[in-house]
Formats: sequence, structure tokens, C-alpha cells
Amino acid sequence: MKNTKTKISTSGALPPLALYIHIPWCIRKCPYCDFNSHQTKESSPSQPGFPEDAYIKALLEDLATDLPFVQGRIIETLFFGGGTPSLLSASALERLLVGIHALVPIAKNAEITLEANPGTFEQEKFTAYYNAGINRLSIGVQSFQPEQLKILGRIHDQNEATAAAGMAQRAGFNKLNIDLMYGLPNQTPDQALDDLAQAVALNPSHISWYQLTIEPNTVFYNKPPTLPEDDALWDIQEAGQTYLQQQGYLQYEISAYAKKESQCQHNVNYWQFGDYLGIGAGAHGKVTLADTLEIIRYQKTRMPTDYLKRALEEDKTFLSSTTLVDKDERAMEFFMNGLRLNDGISKQHFFQRTLHSTIPEALEKPLKQAVTKGLLIETNECWKPTELGRQHLNTLLQLFI
Repeated sequence: MKNTKTKISTSGALPPLALYIHIPWCIRKCPYCDFNSHQTKESSPSQPGFPEDAYIKALLEDLATDLPFVQGRIIETLFFGGGTPSLLSASALERLLVGIHALVPIAKNAEITLEANPGTFEQEKFTAYYNAGINRLSIGVQSFQPEQLKILGRIHDQNEATAAAGMAQRAGFNKLNIDLMYGLPNQTPDQALDDLAQAVALNPSHISWYQLTIEPNTVFYNKPPTLPEDDALWDIQEAGQTYLQQQGYLQYEISAYAKKESQCQHNVNYWQFGDYLGIGAGAHGKVTLADTLEIIRYQKTRMPTDYLKRALEEDKTFLSSTTLVDKDERAMEFFMNGLRLNDGISKQHFFQRTLHSTIPEALEKPLKQAVTKGLLIETNECWKPTELGRQHLNTLLQLFI
């Protein structure tokens, strides 16, 4: 262990600030999904299957209540997640962005991401999104295999997924992410590599490639499919990582691969313990308070109907819970997030953002164990997972729980 008791200044500016906007509706709830998403009613281009106008107004009211958390900062990144944000009409999205700009200062070159599902848009809509200010698109493909798409409950097919990427690029999106899963029911390494090859052929700037996990409160949890064994999963992961690197996609986080200068800055802010506002039904936020240096996490009202009712109340409050993060929890949370990054944890960031002046006692034992087991290396500047640590990330993270 190095410099265990070294003091490092915690003074300085507050962490960077991001904004997350949750759109809780989707056409169909996928059997693996544990996000706060709710199936819409039947809709048409002129009449969405959810209360679009009321929700846009509620989001802006919600953001207005969060303004004390801004504390003189600018919004560095915005991220529209869901649900399926691409269900929003282009005009509604534009109204929302105009309203956000009127309430909070946004960085000139802010990364503004919108999640989209194939089958929920057309060329005109993509172009309108781009013109409204969205500059990064994340398309939820998950797989190009027809049988897997059916098992996963996706509403699109292989052709629609391919067409979606082309439409996005024609609209002007040079920042394009494709979401893929591996470890799918009965999936072989060859099938997983074929999914990656089809994604790479579309030339996105970023690929999110993550393992399917079975989460509570999902259809798959109650009726679990047959997933590949651990040895097969390892073969898939190893082959996929090698292939993506050969194709110019460098891994910077356990499930994120990007071409040069194409990392998702919004997610990097999460992993580096930055601050973020969360608006929308069930959205989460994390903020550092300048006056007390306390860190709080909060969640907004989860059910869309309840959330919309809050917007109509005279004394508007969208919060459902607020939690003070104590100093030991800050340190553990920082490690649980930061160790997902290939570059590891900057000591300067750790001390500045957790507000510790020395390494807390609760971290000393797991740090020593991680180094002894060859899962982690420590330098004067950082703690960084070794190749073995990245291969066995869950084992490494378990030391800090």
C-alpha cells in the first residue's frame, strides 16, 4: 500500500454537473427489463399513446424545483433515457430542450444523448431530433438474430435495426452508439461475434456490449431462460473484446467500447462520481451541496400518473426520497463505480469528490486484499484494475461491499 495516510486537499470546485431526463413509456415491456418503464396505449403520429404535452410541462416544473442544486454550474451533458425516449414527437422534444435551456445554463458543446429503439422513428423524425439539438443517438438493437429478438421481446427485426443506424447517420449523427447484449439464451461465441460484426459494419462511433443478467421483478426472473454456462460466457467475452479492439473500438469501461474521442461523457461522469440532476418519473439524482459539503442522493415519484399529479399541485414537489450519503458510503460508492473504468480511479478525483482528506480505514483492508490478489495496482496517481481484475471484476468489486 502506498501513501495510505497522505493528505490531499479536498478544496476546489464542485464536481461537474449533468442532467438525466427519464421518459417512462415504451411500446412493449421487455422480459429482461427492470427499469421504470410502462407500456403505452395504442398511438399514432398525431396522437401519442401517453400524455406527451402534460409530461413535457411536468419535466420543466420538475427541473425548476431542482435549480437550487445547480449552484452556479453549467450542465455538461444531457441524457434522455427510458423507457423509449424516441416515442417523443420531434416538436415535443424541441419544446422540452428550449425549456431546459431557459432554466439552466448548458455547455456550448454539451453532449446530448437520446436513446432510441428501432421501429419507433423514421428519417424525418431523426432529422428533426438532430435539428432540435440532439447530437448523440443510442440505438437499442440488443441482437441482430431473429430468434433472439423474439425471445428478448423486441419490437424490431434485423432489417429495421440496420435501417435505423443508416437513418441516424444520414440525419447527421456522427456520434452513434449501438447497444448489444451477450450471454443470451443458448447463445454460442460465434453467434455473439456475428452480432458484433453486424454492428461494426454499421460504423457506429460507440458500442455498448453488456451481459444479459436476470433481475428481480422481471418476466425472466419468474420464468428464467437457459443462459450459457460460465465457461461459455468467458469465451464469448474474451473473443468479443479481442474482436472489438481489432476493429478500432477500445474498451474504456467493462461494457463500453469507443473509437478515439467517442467515449460517452455522460456515463463517464457517473463512473467518476460527478453530480447529476434527475428529472422525470422515477429519475435519480446525486448532488454535492456547496454550503455543507454534504452529498445527497434523491429519487423522484416513480409512477407516471402520480408524477403528473404532482405537477398540478400548488406546492410542487416531485421527490419521493432523499438520502444523505455518509463519508464511508461515499468512498465505497466511488470505488464501486470507478473500478469499472479501465483507467481506474484518479486519487485526485477520489479525494476531491468524496471529500476525504486521507484514505478511510474501511478501505484499507479491501485495497490491500485487491493488490495482494493481483486484481489492482496502485500508483501515486491512481488505483487501476489489472487485466486479471478486469476479467474478474465482480470478484474485485465484492471486496468493497
